[in-house]
Amino acid sequence: MTAVNFRDLHRPGDPLLLPNAWDYGSAAVLAAQGFPAIGTTSLGVAAVHGKPDAAGATRAETIELAESIKDLGVLVTVDIEGGFSDDPAEVSDLVASLGALGVAGVNLEDGRPDGTLRPIGLHQRIIEAATGHGVFVNARTDTCWLRTGATRERVRAYGHADGIFVPGLSDLGEIAEVAASTPLPLNVLYQPGGPTLAELAEAGVARVSTGSLLYRAAIQGALATVLGIRGEPAPPMPTYAEMAAFLPQPR
Repeated sequence: MTAVNFRDLHRPGDPLLLPNAWDYGSAAVLAAQGFPAIGTTSLGVAAVHGKPDAAGATRAETIELAESIKDLGVLVTVDIEGGFSDDPAEVSDLVASLGALGVAGVNLEDGRPDGTLRPIGLHQRIIEAATGHGVFVNARTDTCWLRTGATRERVRAYGHADGIFVPGLSDLGEIAEVAASTPLPLNVLYQPGGPTLAELAEAGVARVSTGSLLYRAAIQGALATVLGIRGEPAPPMPTYAEMAAFLPQPR
């Protein structure tokens, strides 16, 4: 199974539902449910190893997870945050090494730990460095996530990637407009209470990721079980920000 097969799963109007795993066990359970592809979640990987998320701190752990799940019989795409470097050559080497492991795709984001966006020109060079290794490069822009920058400008600028990912994009009209503005398959993040999978399909979305949702749901389930033993009510699912606040902070 290759990135070519993975690319074929991105069908506007019939989107790939991509569940995101955080360790071998979660990946194995998801693979056993018949999903053709699974991703990794940087928040989950960071939490498992007691490190901050989106701070470039889990390069080794991310590679280790990819290596451990590559033989589960499903396509694997890996969240590599911003590539764990601002050096295009280092990002190229990382993606090449993941491709050699058999990884089908990577997520490459422009958001930075300080809440800013990587300069467009630099991220364009990093995307270019990540291509050519037989790996599907999903260029993620955090304009909606961080509420800064111009989404359309970033989507256009990253047109040399294999796919575009705009987490935080939730208005169906805006989703449809972004999908129509690019020839690349559009990936959005599923949000409980937001558009349904069918509505996202109608808007032209080609891939729907769960991000940290499954990890956070697992934490909620564990808390509900143990608090239930004490006769206490189940807590709400922790938000991304609440979960990230439990982790060590970037230094």
